[in-house]
Amino acid sequence: MKFSKPENAMLKAIISFLSTILIIYILNTSWLVNGKRIPPLGKFLDPMHGFWQNAEPENFTGQKELNLKGLHDAVTIVYDSLLIPHIFANNDDDLYLAQGYITATHRLWQMEFQTHASAGRLASILGVGPDSAILNYDRSQRRLGLVFAAQNALDSIASDPTSKRILEKYTDGVNQYIQSLSYEDLPLEYKLMDYKPEEWTQLKCGLLLKSMNQTLNMGDKDMQMTNALHLFGKEMVDILYPDRESNSDPIVDNPGGWKFDPIKFDSIPLALPDEAISISGLETPDPTIGSNNWAVSGSKTKSGSPILCNDPHLNTTLPSIWFAAQLNAPGVNTMGVTLPGVPLVIIGFNDSIAWGITNAQRDVVDWYKITYQDKSRSKYLLDDKWKDTQKQVEEIHVRDGAIFYDTVIYTTWGPVTYDETFRGQNENSNYAFRWISHDPSNEFMAFYQLNRAKNHSDYMKALDHFAAPAQNIAFASVSGDIAIRIQGKYPVRRKDEGKYVLDGSKSANGWQAFIPFDQNVMSKNPERGFVSSANQYPVDETYPYYVTATSYEAYRNRRINQVLRDASNITVKDMMKLQNDNLNLKAKEALPVFLSALDSTSFKLKENEAYQILKSWDYVNNVDSEGATYFEAWWNTVMSLTWDEMNNSTTSLSRPTSFNTVKFIQEKPDFSFFDIQQTPEKETAKEIIIKSFQLAVQDVQKWKEDKHEPARWGDYKDTFIQHLARLEPFSVHVEHGGNNSCVNASTRTHGPSWRMIVSLHKSGVNAMATYPGGQSGNPGSAHYTDLLQAWSHGEYYKLHFLKNPKQDATKMFFSTQLKPAAQ
Repeated sequence: MKFSKPENAMLKAIISFLSTILIIYILNTSWLVNGKRIPPLGKFLDPMHGFWQNAEPENFTGQKELNLKGLHDAVTIVYDSLLIPHIFANNDDDLYLAQGYITATHRLWQMEFQTHASAGRLASILGVGPDSAILNYDRSQRRLGLVFAAQNALDSIASDPTSKRILEKYTDGVNQYIQSLSYEDLPLEYKLMDYKPEEWTQLKCGLLLKSMNQTLNMGDKDMQMTNALHLFGKEMVDILYPDRESNSDPIVDNPGGWKFDPIKFDSIPLALPDEAISISGLETPDPTIGSNNWAVSGSKTKSGSPILCNDPHLNTTLPSIWFAAQLNAPGVNTMGVTLPGVPLVIIGFNDSIAWGITNAQRDVVDWYKITYQDKSRSKYLLDDKWKDTQKQVEEIHVRDGAIFYDTVIYTTWGPVTYDETFRGQNENSNYAFRWISHDPSNEFMAFYQLNRAKNHSDYMKALDHFAAPAQNIAFASVSGDIAIRIQGKYPVRRKDEGKYVLDGSKSANGWQAFIPFDQNVMSKNPERGFVSSANQYPVDETYPYYVTATSYEAYRNRRINQVLRDASNITVKDMMKLQNDNLNLKAKEALPVFLSALDSTSFKLKENEAYQILKSWDYVNNVDSEGATYFEAWWNTVMSLTWDEMNNSTTSLSRPTSFNTVKFIQEKPDFSFFDIQQTPEKETAKEIIIKSFQLAVQDVQKWKEDKHEPARWGDYKDTFIQHLARLEPFSVHVEHGGNNSCVNASTRTHGPSWRMIVSLHKSGVNAMATYPGGQSGNPGSAHYTDLLQAWSHGEYYKLHFLKNPKQDATKMFFSTQLKPAAQ
């Protein structure tokens, strides 16, 4: 059949029209290709509204004036050259509304993405791709009860008018910023992933705090320890995993000084499940996550005034975990870092005090084996009775996919996280999760009062509101006091309680009482002239409560204490040097032991080169050090070969600590664990060290050949500041020294997320700080990474702590005024 010319023209027009519609559809639709989301290219590349609008000129400034609903008076925000906002308000309501608005202005995508991750909602943004990793992550978050925990906290906060009002105003400020956005204004990640911000809620503020709780106090090894108990027996478990190691230099050493009547329980045998734990994908808590803080008395400083230092070690990410700000209103003038999405200053100082935080490492997690009556899981056994469960149906919305429904069972202990439907190996794998952060608490009030505290008494009252995550909170004041308090809500434990999975059918296995806050470990103005913590064991042996944890740090704390004990006339520069100290105490203690086991006469050429480098190494993990590289490779191989029983076991196990490994090499060279399982010979510690050395040299040599460069520590470690959504173009590689055993506890993806040094003079407070990133969350901003180089080189910025918005006007970058909008 032939078409006439009009018909042919019509067909061409239809084809052209349909092609245009198809092109428009393709260019305005997001696609998932091989697990990677492609943005709608038409919108994304639009020069007037797309990603081009996120590119900011170097001297970009915000609007000079904005109108916000709900303000009582005008609020002035002065930005310094680092883009740190100094917020001046005439009342608390305006202060926290402005804080919410300003924080969202710079970090909205980060704030919301983190709440989606915490709540188990990433699949709604990212889809699930070719595998189920994202869906399993969402299921895990929900089964751990993050939303449950946040809601319980909000219920507690609602009973306190002050903290309730703070969250309301902060939330209002965030939402007014969200409501002001059009597509062209959206942060770049929204355009790239093709979604929009939703309304901010108070629950999201709670979720961000619980997300930090998850990072800091959800780690445990109960399941791994239970497996070790079944495989090796109690006597061997006590040797491999002692509660307290012999190197202990505790945070508070006060023998016989605990003048209170402790809560006591009769010791009863622990009721444990009678089989090993078969749960897939169990992870051991990351030993590289930690922090340092210390406060030095004026008796040890050159100025005669106290100095407080803090550097919390967390994931080094972009946008940065912290957002620096100053908050000023009648009754409060405080500065430091805030958690984007949460009001108040979390770590910082005011005109009278300073405080810093490290993780207390205390065990506040327990797992309970659940016995159901039948497959309906409607009832479970508790004290010889069948008790009703509660079922929570979780709807997980999957982008470009069907809703996934997951039923989570709640018991008296908490949610049943693992069962045959999720990572359990059989129908008997039912384990409920008891977590201190599920309990109602109001940490917002603790920070509200810390922000306003004037002295040690105020600090102590503020911490009475702090339950979780358990922290070592150091303090110093202009009046000359220094102190530390290991604050958290801790269950009173009997010997070995909390180390293993427990039988959930017996309520006697549960937490019977909590240590009164006034019986927590604390110290004020000790004779030695300083307080310090670096995640080590908290207290001396005379403290009357049983203390256990996932593990305690063994090296950083001793190095810090050694330097502070020996020092006098301490200056701020001395404290900068200590925060960036790269001496590897683990290597200093272990390397001579390793080297003494080698026979240098049998070396091959490359082995001899490595041996000479290690012999002359000064134990310092500076960026140019090759000795640090060879030792790290050697150490990792020693650990892998020594604890191959842990690596190859069909059940999840945890390695003993680094300190104990060195102790076994020295004191138990014939220890059965030194025997490599896959060889016919029976190896001792010496054979392990020799074989590990040979393998480590091969590994480093291969790295050098692949990279065509010397094995400098800075290059070998390859410090990586990674974008939160793992977007490589928005991530940065940086050259930085340190190691998790150094005071400068920088590993590849973890490290000092905020370095702060505060000198507290009666005439005024002076502070220096830096962190790995920048104030802006926008990759197109000059302030996205402008602090990074200073951080990597151990340099600091002076924090401009203003008394009024006109102070130091020549050092300020620009200002914005928020005015009440007409109602």
